[in-house]
Amino acid sequence: MVCIKLTDKSGNTLAVARGEREVNLISAREYQEGDTVYVESSEKPGYLWLQLDDALGKSLVYLTGDIAYPVPFGDRRIHLSPKAFSGSQHLLNVRVAEDFEVNAYRNLAFSRYDFHGNQAFFPHASANVETRGEMVFAACNAIDGVTANESHGRWPYGSWGINRNPDAEMKLDFGRTVEADRIRIYLRADFPHDNWWKKMSVAFSDGEVKELSLEKTGNAQEFVFEKKRIQWLVISHLIQSEEASPFPALSQIEVYGAG
Repeated sequence: MVCIKLTDKSGNTLAVARGEREVNLISAREYQEGDTVYVESSEKPGYLWLQLDDALGKSLVYLTGDIAYPVPFGDRRIHLSPKAFSGSQHLLNVRVAEDFEVNAYRNLAFSRYDFHGNQAFFPHASANVETRGEMVFAACNAIDGVTANESHGRWPYGSWGINRNPDAEMKLDFGRTVEADRIRIYLRADFPHDNWWKKMSVAFSDGEVKELSLEKTGNAQEFVFEKKRIQWLVISHLIQSEEASPFPALSQIEVYGAG
């Protein structure tokens, strides 16, 4: 059984829909501050296709608890497409994923809907620092699937910004054990405003640490390694180039595998 529910700031139910393995919820009203989307599933932990907004599309996520997703407004929405959560007609969809979808080789790091404080579904990105606490520099931007990196700031140029902190770290948590063998890194490439990292370390939950050597480019930089079973990874030891700019940033990380 899966369920989607929309409530207002007082907790009043505005719309609700239930289904055995798939459910659509159509809301014919403009969102207001304090609205929250709830998603519940009787199959948890388990895998769901999640669409909380039709402009953002679907993400395959690993669900460990009930979701309470606050509809974003103002500065909390600046890193999203301006079409997201706007207008007076919304289509939300949840579907239990099939085994062949879960076991397919794919980008395990991709999620359109990750947010601060999320512990209900994975992947989830978090960091010990984000530039000025602004959503356009939040860690979740690095797993949203948007690879536009020729500028910085509001959508589509969100990135993980480190606020000039040499001890910055970002954790990517999968919430379960996955098999992975490939990483792609997109550095933010708003040169000359941006600097760039020559090296970064990736520490895996199995205890291995890999040092990645990077180039000054906005293109994807791919690193292939022997298949490993991991639950999370941490990016750290970010060594920037000698160029004058103090602003390196990460636009996107992709981790390929299955599980």
